[in-house]
Amino acid sequence: MINKNIVIGIEGLVGAGKTSICINLLEKIPNSIVLHAGNIYRAIVYAILNSGVKLEELENTMSNVDIKDIIDIFNIQVKVNNRQTCVYVNGNLIDEKELQSEKTSMAVSIVSNKANNKKAFEVVRNLVEDLKQKYNVIFSGRALMEIYPKIDYHIFITADLDERVNRKYKQYKGKISKEELKNHISKRDELQELSGFYKKYENTIIIDVTKCKSVEESTKKVLDIINDI
Repeated sequence: MINKNIVIGIEGLVGAGKTSICINLLEKIPNSIVLHAGNIYRAIVYAILNSGVKLEELENTMSNVDIKDIIDIFNIQVKVNNRQTCVYVNGNLIDEKELQSEKTSMAVSIVSNKANNKKAFEVVRNLVEDLKQKYNVIFSGRALMEIYPKIDYHIFITADLDERVNRKYKQYKGKISKEELKNHISKRDELQELSGFYKKYENTIIIDVTKCKSVEESTKKVLDIINDI
């Protein structure tokens, strides 16, 4: 039984289902909220792409750029709606489909590997502290231990590559071939690894959901860990 506000960090491999698990946890953990830290970064990249910078130009244009400056330039704000955080760029709510598009996803992997993220991490760290005053925070994203070292549970979701491809294929409803998805996911895995975003720590709990047949099964694995410690 959770009797104090805690921070549960959920990281994972691309396509392993961490976002779905976080949303499902809302139904299981009382007084909880999901902080989609990954969507904050996605909104940053979305704003960059919509300013006219092309995907193939990102590696050269984003080298050592301070991400906090980008947040300020595009007035990126985080608000809470239905127990989940959502992001606004220049006052406009950014649709989840835009944030989760394959183009944005690939761009995020490139930018995060090139840019200076230190001050942006401070912004998110302060947001976690603010939310924790009122809620149990389900914290989804990358580099969570670096952002918030006081995290109560650091959980890393993993699954076999082929299973992750199958899940993404269903998500995109066959609009992208499995071969293309496999190449994209493998490339993003490589970029995330280079960025240090797949780093494991002494307190990291790795949960393999390859054989889970539903989000509920995957979520139960996470809940079992939280209840056991």
